[in-house]
Amino acid sequence: MVRSPAFDPIDYLVIGHITQDLSEEGLRLGGTATFASLTARALGLRVGLVTSWGGEIPLGPLSEFPLVNSPAVNSTTFENIDTPEGRVQLIYHVANSLDLNLIPESWLNTPIVHLGPVAQEVEPSLMRRFSNNFVGVTPQGWLRAWDTKGRVSPCEWPEAAFVLQQAGAAVISSEDVAGDEARIEELASACRVLAVTENNEGVRLFWNGDVRRFRAPQVDAVDTTGAGDIFATAFFFRLYATRDPWEAARFATQLASISVTRHGLDGIPTADEIQDCLVEVL
Repeated sequence: MVRSPAFDPIDYLVIGHITQDLSEEGLRLGGTATFASLTARALGLRVGLVTSWGGEIPLGPLSEFPLVNSPAVNSTTFENIDTPEGRVQLIYHVANSLDLNLIPESWLNTPIVHLGPVAQEVEPSLMRRFSNNFVGVTPQGWLRAWDTKGRVSPCEWPEAAFVLQQAGAAVISSEDVAGDEARIEELASACRVLAVTENNEGVRLFWNGDVRRFRAPQVDAVDTTGAGDIFATAFFFRLYATRDPWEAARFATQLASISVTRHGLDGIPTADEIQDCLVEVL
């Protein structure tokens, strides 16, 4: 285990794999951990990251964060392939599991904890240790499995009720459950607040027995990679600050819609964009 030299208190703790994603341009940084960490920093928060990473490519802006890494032989590696039948996702490598013994003592009381698995790597039992924190969950990595050829598909999530009943909020994509409305209703019934992102349609928010849709502004999208993670981070941040899920959803929807107008990590919001979105929803 490799730890950064200093572990001062932080505001936002992200737990999940930094990934390397195969694209037409070659390997690039990806994963919820990457987009969530950079978005939280853009929101003005002190961020810490617990991950497992193989070091094949430079960490770029992530090298500026306090980081706990469980060194892996290979980083978790994905490839997304567009086909006439839809997107096919392949996974080639999976890094190490992430559990409680990796987390510095000074981070255990972090106000906002973001569990962001992408490949079944985050131990669900972590929820017990964070019972007094606001825990935001993006469970896509618990909702996917892969075959011997690495082809990813939706799967059952046995720990769903245990995790969601203790979470402050959760964010999924409709793609995470292959658009299964019965499954969405089941997850919503177990969770205090559930947001379901639906690409350019925006987001549906389930809260307190009610459901509302927040439409995304019409923009010229060039890359949707990471938009859901940017939405989730902005949503958790604003929900923690205001305790108002509707306002948090409006803010996060606006911010995520901006992100898709740029490629990759360039979609991380700027300070001016964040301020403009806050003014717009208030």
